[in-house]
Amino acid sequence: MSVMQMFRVDGRVAFVNGAGRGIGAACALALAEAGADVAIRARTLSQLEEVAAGIRALGRKALVLQATEEPGDDVAALARAAEEMGSLDILVNVVGGAMPGPFLKGSDRSLNESFDFNVTGPVRLCRAAVPHMLASGGGSIVNITTAMGHLVSRGYSTYGTVKAALDHATRLMAADLSPKIRVNGVAPGAIHTDSLEVIMRNPEIRAAIEAATPMRRLGVSEDIAAAVLYLCTPASSYVTGKIIDVDGGIQVPNFQMPFADL
Repeated sequence: MSVMQMFRVDGRVAFVNGAGRGIGAACALALAEAGADVAIRARTLSQLEEVAAGIRALGRKALVLQATEEPGDDVAALARAAEEMGSLDILVNVVGGAMPGPFLKGSDRSLNESFDFNVTGPVRLCRAAVPHMLASGGGSIVNITTAMGHLVSRGYSTYGTVKAALDHATRLMAADLSPKIRVNGVAPGAIHTDSLEVIMRNPEIRAAIEAATPMRRLGVSEDIAAAVLYLCTPASSYVTGKIIDVDGGIQVPNFQMPFADL
């Protein structure tokens, strides 16, 4: 196999959770471009249909799975994808997030809810994917985490904590599931998606973030998708239990929340 062929996933089936827009949509399209059929799940049907059209335009099959609030809907969607598409080889967990805020404004409830959303949900899907991947002879799982899982800044005590937990869960699952299933993560820095749009409308803030980033720009969704694609292909067959930073080279946060001393 040539090096370039190692970056293909022809004939494989991927499930991307959180694929309606931004990073998730870019991951789904990258996998399709590399030859995979892709099942996509998110809440907004119109967004999913747009992504599905892009997948089909690349000559691959797309399965739209609209998320609901029903308990177990995520696992049921994954099982449906494996059944209707014939197998499951790749899982990309994109769903997650939490708003920053002052430490003393936090609560047990918000921490627990954030943990459930950012850790329990992805781990649950990983567990559900294992039997399907083993039936196919193996697979690859990629969890989207964040630079704030290992960097330190005010306002991120909840988000950074739960994403750090997902980072380490990724490493531990890699140990449990090797050698047949690889588990890795991608930790984005500041990526120009809808979640940053409000901040990015302020040219002074944007300029400050770019100046504090060694690569002197914001990331885009395709930067993350390229790293995810690598981790899903034979090119990374000797890589598991790793978190790849895609953050423009930052060693400290490139934006400080304006929270005053106590």
